Amino acid sequence: MDIKGLTIKKIHHDLVKKEYSAKELAKEYFDFIKKEDEKIGAFLSLSEEMAMSQAGEVDKNIAGGKGLGVLGGVPMAIKDNILIEGLKCTAASKLLRDYKASYNATVINKLKASGAVFLGKTNMDEFAMGSSTENSAFKITHNPHDLERVPGGSSGGSAAAVASEMAVAALGSDTGGSIRQPAAFCGTVGLKPTYGAVSRYGVMAMASSLDQIGPFTKTVEDAAILFKELSGQDIMDSTSAPVSYGDELLNPKIEDIKKLTVGIPEEYFVDGLDKNVANKINEVVKDLEKLGIKTKKISLPHTKYALFCYYIIMPAEVSSNLSRFDGIRYGTREKADNLIELYKKNRDFGFGPESKRRILLGTFVLSSGYYDAYYGRAQKVRALIKQDFDEAFKKVDVILTPVTPTTAFKIGEKTDDPLAMYLSDIFTIPVNLAGVPAISIPVKNNTGLPIGFQLIGKHFREADILGIGQLYEKM
Repeated sequence: MDIKGLTIKKIHHDLVKKEYSAKELAKEYFDFIKKEDEKIGAFLSLSEEMAMSQAGEVDKNIAGGKGLGVLGGVPMAIKDNILIEGLKCTAASKLLRDYKASYNATVINKLKASGAVFLGKTNMDEFAMGSSTENSAFKITHNPHDLERVPGGSSGGSAAAVASEMAVAALGSDTGGSIRQPAAFCGTVGLKPTYGAVSRYGVMAMASSLDQIGPFTKTVEDAAILFKELSGQDIMDSTSAPVSYGDELLNPKIEDIKKLTVGIPEEYFVDGLDKNVANKINEVVKDLEKLGIKTKKISLPHTKYALFCYYIIMPAEVSSNLSRFDGIRYGTREKADNLIELYKKNRDFGFGPESKRRILLGTFVLSSGYYDAYYGRAQKVRALIKQDFDEAFKKVDVILTPVTPTTAFKIGEKTDDPLAMYLSDIFTIPVNLAGVPAISIPVKNNTGLPIGFQLIGKHFREADILGIGQLYEKM
């Protein structure tokens, strides 16, 4: 069986037609992973027993004449900060190397109900802090297009798994670009939904006002299918919104898509943007115009402050959220003579350098005498950034930008320069601060390393960006 090029839609068609069984399909993927992942390092753990059991249930339902959900039998990879009951969930940290989840995340319950098959947990930057998946405590993940380069981060393992055909789709989390940036580096589709469109319950929190779960897929159509299954309000997540999505996600009307206007913000085409990336993004703009979609130049004036604003708000929330990892309630406990020594030992041993850096920075900006000077001001700037998007969306329906300033950089190239690493998320961070949806789509007709372009939509208008994306990929 050739698993290369399989999509969610194709697998659904094949299983309905009984071209192969779900168990046969799952076995093919595990055989391929065991051969391929030695050089890529996308997975931290495999869940073969669980996957074969899930696949067996799908086969039983098909044999019994029961309906097959669109995700039934689809082999998926899950980022290792999303809880699956009974499986390890380490967040790629030594601190949680022995932790097993005691319950399912809401998104996992939804995928289980739809019949998806979980292949395993993917590598990531520790506690989702990083842009290269070099900050994992366990291994470095390599970009399938060039093994000397990073896959992006923090969801680099999920992106690499899909890009290398080791999974049909994967889940990641996006706090400042952690789905879109690795999707761009690895040449996959990556969707960051509107804040509140998908439940965060059961996902290890990094920055609670910024985090969102979303899919990695091979096509925009598959992203729409998976997003529709994941979306919806959840009583376990007070930030989830009472919004439902209709058939327009899966069956966009071409005539309606062509009526949309796409804004091109001048602030995203600045010094530091690689010339090849800029040229390819301009080609995408021309392609959309050929499809009959109008484009218009716009301005997002506070974009230049987004990076600085983000690196105050995000570490502050990290400092608060990671305070629970004290070595007592979760994970591994180091031996100590008293409580203070226990805390010090666990945190010194358990957290990696990048996690420590962000915890310290966040604790500082929240400390007495500095809260108003830093955190309070950053929140005011965040409001201005959101206001920019609100004003822009009065003139246009969708905004198009690059995803990253460059293509994937080499492993080790930026590890000694945190600021250079942070700059790789400069085009994705404003979206999280504003809470709007965005998608990374691979540029067509590109002969070098993958390049992604970003479509940003209005709140809860994923249908617009998914619709334009589907139209583009069918050119």
